[in-house]
Amino acid sequence: MRVVFAGTPEFAAVALAALIKAGHEVPLVLTQPDRPAGRGMKLQASPVKQLALQHGISVAQPQGLKLDGKYASDAAAAREALLTAQPDVMIVAAYGLILPQWVLDLPTRGCLNIHASLLPRWRGAAPIHRAIEAGDAETGITIMQMDAGLDTGDMLLVESMPIAADDTTASLHDKLAAQGGRLIVQALNSELNRTPQPAEGVTYAHKIEKAESRIDWTQDAAQIERRLRAFDPFPGGVAEFGGEQIKVWRVRLAPGSGAAGEVIGRGAEGPLVACGQGAVELLELQRAGGKRLPARLVELKT
Repeated sequence: MRVVFAGTPEFAAVALAALIKAGHEVPLVLTQPDRPAGRGMKLQASPVKQLALQHGISVAQPQGLKLDGKYASDAAAAREALLTAQPDVMIVAAYGLILPQWVLDLPTRGCLNIHASLLPRWRGAAPIHRAIEAGDAETGITIMQMDAGLDTGDMLLVESMPIAADDTTASLHDKLAAQGGRLIVQALNSELNRTPQPAEGVTYAHKIEKAESRIDWTQDAAQIERRLRAFDPFPGGVAEFGGEQIKVWRVRLAPGSGAAGEVIGRGAEGPLVACGQGAVELLELQRAGGKRLPARLVELKT
């Protein structure tokens, strides 16, 4: 099958690798433009672009896809590339651009999306983060026939996965990426029924903002612990101790009480901090400009 692939981060690259390994012909990849990254802020290709180039696949990087929008020339060039590719289907995974109707209509079998949640729960940009933050017991992958709405299309395949008590966004991301790669190959090799999403249970996974990293110690300890796992590897948690800004990466629930944000003692591996209800033991911290370290090696000012 001729497959055009649209995706950008590592999550998408895993799916592209699975499609290539399964023997599907991929004449074209769409991905986000190269972005500055690292200490030197040099332009860096996305994981999907890097993989495509390794396999000799043509790459298009439009800044927009609206034929009458700000990036109309980019969109027109992308349209020509898509017409030349003559795709049977387009597979979309964490691409980063909304697909206008002309893109959805172009492939013979339309566009399929690999979405990292059990739709209709956690439509939107950050489903992995928000599932952990909310304390969901499970998540999974939905293979969806795309329409013009935000993750509103009919479901073709749904497979759940438990969220482990110690899962971070990083660890759950890797498990879901592998699951997504396997399921999209299965979807292309099968005749699947389309199931409309239920109207009940819709939630939105809003984009993670850096400002959310500030720890609110008045929250329950369990809520803070989940939030920190959800925000690992980005944006982490930030707290102030003795006037110093410290990144807090990992904590565990601990007994204790006191004023919210107060260091109330010391556990086996790090300081104990009181929360709105309960307390947490700090396990992994990072000073500005430093590395992530076990909390026992970081002396906090109080």
